[in-house]
Amino acid sequence: MGDELELLRAADPAPAGAGRWRDRPLDARAEAGLARLLHHTRTRRAGRRLMLRAEAAVLALVAVVCFLLSDAGSTPAVAAPGPLVPHADTRPVPLAELARRAEARARAAAPGDGPHRGSHVQSWYLSMQEGPDAAPPVTVPEERITRWNADGSGSELVVATDPRHPGRPVIHDDDGHWRTVSDGKVLHRRTYPAGAEAQHGGLASRTRPPTDPAKLRAQLGWLYGGAGGVRTVSPLLQALSSFRGEWTPGPRETAAVVRMLADAGGLRPAGSVTDRLGRRGEAYVHDGAGLRQMVILAPRTGELLGLEETFTTDQPEFKVKAGQVMSYEAWLP
Repeated sequence: MGDELELLRAADPAPAGAGRWRDRPLDARAEAGLARLLHHTRTRRAGRRLMLRAEAAVLALVAVVCFLLSDAGSTPAVAAPGPLVPHADTRPVPLAELARRAEARARAAAPGDGPHRGSHVQSWYLSMQEGPDAAPPVTVPEERITRWNADGSGSELVVATDPRHPGRPVIHDDDGHWRTVSDGKVLHRRTYPAGAEAQHGGLASRTRPPTDPAKLRAQLGWLYGGAGGVRTVSPLLQALSSFRGEWTPGPRETAAVVRMLADAGGLRPAGSVTDRLGRRGEAYVHDGAGLRQMVILAPRTGELLGLEETFTTDQPEFKVKAGQVMSYEAWLP
């Protein structure tokens, strides 16, 4: 709770000296602080769901040290990715058009092509610290796979990826077996017996997503939006990220997601990008106060491929420059 209070203070949209009527849009500093709070809460929720103990953090630090020392004779690489840039030679696809493609795919889907509980994601978050003596952050990209079965049994695997190659896939599940490749360090591996999802998965992982866009948005609001709901694009994208950490949508749920984003407004098509896993996607951008959110969707199916957040103004108190990536997530089937 203490950490969250500090983050709330940093996000203060109405400082005491701003006058009596202080209800106004967040400035860049408050937007960054609020984003830190949202990421802190979401990361803590994920950590609680995955039951990552203190040894995971220790192993992550050891992984970083091993990575950096393994190339002691060369310049150490920093796990700080640059922002994705849309290709200049592509025609941006309107969200409404992509929604129609996703809906056509949904109509052709088989009855059994539904969502499944759990997710597969590669992620990276900038660990910001305040103050003149703040040390540069050491952040390890992670790959996380969570699966839950109909009987409530499941499995979890978290791997710290090589910071020199933050987008390289390091784990896969051929024939039902987890395999570690490259330099990935396993931070957490666990299997759960039948019925364990009720304790470890939480309400969100047991609440099946609807296929109606309006109902989906309402569900995202009460599950992830807090008291403010998801009335604007920025919290809607944050809630969608949390949802994607719990569920892997099927074609019908994917169509609802794309139509929901198209109906929400506030996202402009930016063109085609190649994401951190080498996949082609359509980028849609929301510009907030000091922060840009880019959601990436598969061009033919509308599947949610990723979400990136980038600072658009300097944040001196956090030693952050405009153009630095605050976070990214890349989802896999």
